[in-house]
Amino acid sequence: MIERDNQHIPPTNLLTTPTASETEREEEISLRPKTLGDFVGQPVIKEHLSIFLEAAKKREEPIEHVLLYGNPGLGKTTLAHIIANECGAQIKITSGPALERVGDLAAILSNLQKGDVLFIDEIHRLNKTIEEVLYPAMEDYALDLIVGKGPTARTLRLNLERFTVIGATTRLSLLSSPLRDRFGVTHHLDFYADEDIAHIIRRNASKLQVEIAKDACELLASRARKTPRIANRLLRRVRDFAQVRAQGTITTSVAQEAFDILHVDPLGLDDVDRRLLHAIIEKFHGGPVGLNTLAASTQEEIDTIEEVYEPFLLQLGLLERTPRGRLATRRAYEHLGLTPPATLL
Repeated sequence: MIERDNQHIPPTNLLTTPTASETEREEEISLRPKTLGDFVGQPVIKEHLSIFLEAAKKREEPIEHVLLYGNPGLGKTTLAHIIANECGAQIKITSGPALERVGDLAAILSNLQKGDVLFIDEIHRLNKTIEEVLYPAMEDYALDLIVGKGPTARTLRLNLERFTVIGATTRLSLLSSPLRDRFGVTHHLDFYADEDIAHIIRRNASKLQVEIAKDACELLASRARKTPRIANRLLRRVRDFAQVRAQGTITTSVAQEAFDILHVDPLGLDDVDRRLLHAIIEKFHGGPVGLNTLAASTQEEIDTIEEVYEPFLLQLGLLERTPRGRLATRRAYEHLGLTPPATLL
């Protein structure tokens, strides 16, 4: 189950949903690159991080706090591990929802050694009390604790070793300004180019010991929604299909047959994507339609539409977001084999 803002959102189609289950996160570990040089894509971020890391090494100082934001599945967790590895540091992993009490955070911070990295996933979901404790820890490397209650309460300050916080979030706008300001380095991860996705698929096919033809690799890349996590998931599913139907080798015809069965079309859209577009076009005459109405008509959660499906549809130019609601574009009509209205011709 995917959690967003205290709601449980069921992933409608696990194949093309960019969020990952706990089992899948464990499977991803073996496929993750270990160094910045092995990391594919995000060239601007890689260049900035390489300079940033090298400068910190020369000064023999822990790196500044880093904030990574972007859509799920683009490599925020992978980059956090790479940064820790490049610094030769230990990485401690937690998440915003997991830190429920001040004591939880205090226990983690007090056990950090000099140069350690604390990775906080879904950092936008930290509660305000935890944030207040984190501020002095990030800025002054000190932990302020209140001992006792009522008139006898007093503040106790514990000094901490210098450490680095790496925060990851899919929703930068939900981070409070004081928390954002305490990160010295902030990077936005974009969707990947198809050639970078193809490179990732070739490398991971080798790690999974599966043969894949060049054309088949490009076919997988074109349907991976420009997201490495989805590319890896498609690779594993097509590998299964190839092992059962084609002696283990992924050819173009094998991949195409697998995609037909999985209902993933040439743009990487699945049944839910197409249902959303059909609803806007057929039920609401192409839009505009409000998000609440669209969610009710398709029986999808509002957050699922907004965070999982919309970003890719917007990236492809199939959907337009306006103050009045969502609009289907001319390209959406053409992709679905429908005639666009005269206003879009």
